[in-house]
Amino acid sequence: MSRAVLSIGSNLGDRGATLQGAVEAFRPWLVAVSPVFETAPWGPVPQDDYYNAVLIADDPAAAPRDWLVRAHAAEQRAGRTRDVRWGPRTLDVDVVDVDGIRSDDPELTLPHPRAAERAFVLVPWLAAEPEAVLAGRPVRELLAARSADEVAGVRPVPTVELR
Repeated sequence: MSRAVLSIGSNLGDRGATLQGAVEAFRPWLVAVSPVFETAPWGPVPQDDYYNAVLIADDPAAAPRDWLVRAHAAEQRAGRTRDVRWGPRTLDVDVVDVDGIRSDDPELTLPHPRAAERAFVLVPWLAAEPEAVLAGRPVRELLAARSADEVAGVRPVPTVELR
């Protein structure tokens, strides 16, 4: 079995509908979907806030690279362009973890190299999977290591529910 953790985010257009489109793209393999959270953008480019969520998916036939191909296909269907690094996005899908595998492949580094440092990944992941582990460490511990301000900046969006 290949189990993947995917972080999804959007800050352009109808963010909720865009995230729902990502859920639909992964529907055949979907195991769990986190609630939606709103967060300030990360990085040096001024832009609007993001909606973020985490998807947990299983596919016995999928290799790690298959999850990356599926992520890029979902982004492309949402009209994603890669014009500005860390810039605004209709949809961003990051492969955070696949079966706890470690890989330094520059195309698909696993686990995602900055996931443990990003509350906007850890908070939704913990909401979807309370016993989650990343690189051998409980996600709960990784989140506890983040600043209180950073964690508080991951705000629930109860008006948007992904199904």
